[in-house]
Amino acid sequence: MQPSLPIRTLIANPTIETTVFRAALALTLLILPSAAAHGQAAGAGKAGHRTLLARAEEIALAESGAPATVTVGARILALTDSGFVEARPGSTGVTCLVNRSWPDSLEPECFDPEASATIMPMELWRTKRYQAGATNADVANEINAGLAAGRFRLPGRPAVVYMMSAEQRLISDEGQPAGHWKPHVMIHFPFLTNQAVGLHGDIDSAAGRVVDSGRPTANLTIVVTEFVSVRRPGADR
Repeated sequence: MQPSLPIRTLIANPTIETTVFRAALALTLLILPSAAAHGQAAGAGKAGHRTLLARAEEIALAESGAPATVTVGARILALTDSGFVEARPGSTGVTCLVNRSWPDSLEPECFDPEASATIMPMELWRTKRYQAGATNADVANEINAGLAAGRFRLPGRPAVVYMMSAEQRLISDEGQPAGHWKPHVMIHFPFLTNQAVGLHGDIDSAAGRVVDSGRPTANLTIVVTEFVSVRRPGADR
């Protein structure tokens, strides 16, 4: 099931927010099962306390989420006991942070301007609520309600999230340590499917794959060739 407004209409007119679309979107999120994927599906995570880092370390890790061509002038957020706060203002519309979907994960991410306005607010809410002990079901319901009410929105164009840090510490959707896994870029496009981008059969990460295929949270995850090293204060540049 998809909203009654075609996704091409939403993309051409990103300010369209009809009651029909928002209600259908919330229903779609609620009834579609999460996809099993090599890459993190939306909603993967667990409640519990997240380790807080020294501010300089948090900034350095956040900046390692993408190459310098992306992070120059980026806004940096840092996690506190009450949620994310601005650690450094930015000027380009890009936002970098160290997300923590799981209590033991460290996920340096950089969001392009469209992802900063759409994907990131939902992720910040999810992590804040996990930090406070909320269940997966509670968080999913809250995000669904936020989408239906217009407090959150889906991307109006392809929205890019970079995860390229050499020191990322990832957890699989099943809760198993995945180490650094691979540097990758996620291109969010609502309701995108593997078949729509020419992927069929037993899909692996060699040519990319669509995580959450067919869902509002769909993203094309593409593995890239090189990690980005963390540059800590005082280190040789």
